[in-house]
Amino acid sequence: MPLVNLPAFAPDLIADLEKLGTERVDTPVIQPAEPFLDMAGEDLRRRIFMTESETGKSLCLRPEFTIPVCLRHIETVTGTPRRYAYLGEVFRQRREGSNEFYQAGIEDLGEPDVAQADARAVRDALTVLANRLPGINLSIVLGDQSVFEAVVAACGLPTGWQKRLVHAFGNQAQLQKLMADLSDPAPSGVFGPEVERLAILGKLDDEAGLIAHIDETMEATGYSTNASRSPADIAKRLREKMELANTRLDSRTLGLLKEFLALELSLADAPQALAAFADKAGLSLGEALARFESRVAALRQAGVDPATITYRAAFGRPLDYYTGLVFEIEGNALVLAGGGRFDRLLTLLGAKERIPAVGFSLWLDRIASVKGAAA
Repeated sequence: MPLVNLPAFAPDLIADLEKLGTERVDTPVIQPAEPFLDMAGEDLRRRIFMTESETGKSLCLRPEFTIPVCLRHIETVTGTPRRYAYLGEVFRQRREGSNEFYQAGIEDLGEPDVAQADARAVRDALTVLANRLPGINLSIVLGDQSVFEAVVAACGLPTGWQKRLVHAFGNQAQLQKLMADLSDPAPSGVFGPEVERLAILGKLDDEAGLIAHIDETMEATGYSTNASRSPADIAKRLREKMELANTRLDSRTLGLLKEFLALELSLADAPQALAAFADKAGLSLGEALARFESRVAALRQAGVDPATITYRAAFGRPLDYYTGLVFEIEGNALVLAGGGRFDRLLTLLGAKERIPAVGFSLWLDRIASVKGAAA
């Protein structure tokens, strides 16, 4: 079926993607909903168009290409490294613009040189945009989730809080709320009277006693026959909630997190600034900082001047599967391209071995808008 309402520049864009050494692939418009609901993030989940099969299986209209391309790679048992290109329609509810629009992009799977692959993704996105929009000033902002994870881990927070903070990376409002929760005591009764009673009885500190109490309660109420979680699972979750509620950041650690998240400067200066921050704070950022420095060097080797890129420590993108590099490219105040690294995604989707991966997407309607305004 021919693609309709494609911008006139689409054939040239496809040619650009082919010149970058990619294999063009397509994926079905109707996709299983579960991978997107589990891995895409809340921002995308609430904008997905859902439906059902005749057997009751949850399906959705394709809201993006990364997950479908990865699923296709796994299903076809294709080796790596592979560079896939795509161009097709995606469907999601948007505040502005059509709910049905075109995206193109590249998914780079299995390249062992992570720094080189990251730099290539940024360079390729820039190249395709510059070819479509000659004379338009393109600005790039870059973040790194793995550096944030390293900072949070070095601060010594409990695992539960680390997960919460990392999950909120890139969402300023959510991060600020979590940090406020860490600095202020939780209100009494936050977990309900039953959990408060267990805490008073001291059962939350007695794992065996807590499990036995939950098991007895489930038996007495008849809940055990339909329980989706075991007494041990419930006990673990209750103790985790109490640990999270009782964790408080001292003012120094809270100040360090705020200082890190406030960093915004040229990417060329960022490695030195991050090293200085770590030294001053007495934090070991180890491999995360080494990977960051390697990426900056790889960008230079790829012909992209790091001085033209803004590094923002708090910058993230609203997709849960990102693990490291995240970036966006703007033109005329519109986000025209966005991407990042997603090293855990293929394993979560069923790949038998870990496959490093990075990619980017282009919004063709926004590119067309900028191009039309410049004409």
